[in-house]
Amino acid sequence: MAHTGLTRETLRKMWLGMLSLSIYRNVLKRPVTAALCALLEAAAREEEPELFRSWGALCALLAQKNRLNSLPGAMAEEVLADDNRFSAALSAKEQPDHYLRDMAQRDLTVLYEAAVLPAEELRALCGTAAQTLPLWGCAPAPAPMDVPWGQIGEELSAYHAAHGCGRFSSHNAFLWRAGHILPVEHPDPIRLSNLKGYEYQRRIAVDNTLAFLNGFEANNMLLYGDRGTGKSSTVKALLNEYAPKGLRMIEMPKEFLHQLPDLTGYLAGIPMKFIVFIDDLSFSDNDDNFAALKAVLEGGLASRPENVLIYATSNRRHLLRETFSGREGDEVHRGDTVQEAVSLSDRFGISLTFLMPDKQRFLDIVEQIAADHGLTVERQELLSAAERWVLERGARSPRYARQFIADAQAKLARGEHL
Repeated sequence: MAHTGLTRETLRKMWLGMLSLSIYRNVLKRPVTAALCALLEAAAREEEPELFRSWGALCALLAQKNRLNSLPGAMAEEVLADDNRFSAALSAKEQPDHYLRDMAQRDLTVLYEAAVLPAEELRALCGTAAQTLPLWGCAPAPAPMDVPWGQIGEELSAYHAAHGCGRFSSHNAFLWRAGHILPVEHPDPIRLSNLKGYEYQRRIAVDNTLAFLNGFEANNMLLYGDRGTGKSSTVKALLNEYAPKGLRMIEMPKEFLHQLPDLTGYLAGIPMKFIVFIDDLSFSDNDDNFAALKAVLEGGLASRPENVLIYATSNRRHLLRETFSGREGDEVHRGDTVQEAVSLSDRFGISLTFLMPDKQRFLDIVEQIAADHGLTVERQELLSAAERWVLERGARSPRYARQFIADAQAKLARGEHL
């Protein structure tokens, strides 16, 4: 790791090596690697103002990433997240040819040598004025990047096979916004164990998702029913449960559903499993998005890719809104239109119903959530307070149960009675 006898010529070769990256060339656009490359250039050229500017920029980035103790760790994150032909091949469990492998190993060696450059030696080489500059650390990166990167073999292959490559290796949840896939930096952390009630529905959802991940036939799924019953939470919990098995989820707002064929076509070329999540789905008359979703689910010329499922939630069993005035229209073949209105929901292979719980089931859910949160209160006081809570709101649901427990915790913390 040590760069004993560091010279300007060594820095120049290191900088030129980074400029000549091939397979991992896009890493040069990543903030930490770009800042280090600029710093090496300034040091090699003895451009003092740019050296100080680049040094400060690099330290600022490391501080933002909480990586001041490990430049290798910060750069390793950028390397592992790079989407290139080599990492894509490893993600697909393919064997890269020797040309591709040799180029990738050479790139990784160049990046590693720059990453482990000790800040103390670099500062000592840069003259008296540079001796006030702050230092970063070179603690090893986490596995699989904890050894010289050009020597990584099976460990790197296993990492990409499990986590994918590019943006899908560093994030599990994404949003589709006007043709762009954006990572969700802070996804909802809810787990299946946090959800109470509706065990039958969740078992079916789990079984279908596991079949999908294990390469068996699986169905698109519609979760419909009353508000606050855990439909969306179930879908998000499935992601949190099975992301370590390679599941990724992209939420698509219903106003962009006409772009669904574009998204599924793109995902078809990525060696990972994706659920496209559509929340609160329903349509009005003459909605172009209706036809787009219908075609992707079943019936279009282009089939849905085998690595993509669609999970949707709705408060409605029949997704196309229908009015009494619409029923009385003057269309000759009105029956055909009615059939079209209900045909979309029929194209989901699995439909799960989530209805409001009755009083006893609601109170059971309250007790389960209270136990999870370690709430210490007399049982009858808890249940009576829960009933008062829902009577004020006019409905019983798991959402209201969670809100009640949060309110109860706050009251007890303040020394108040429920």
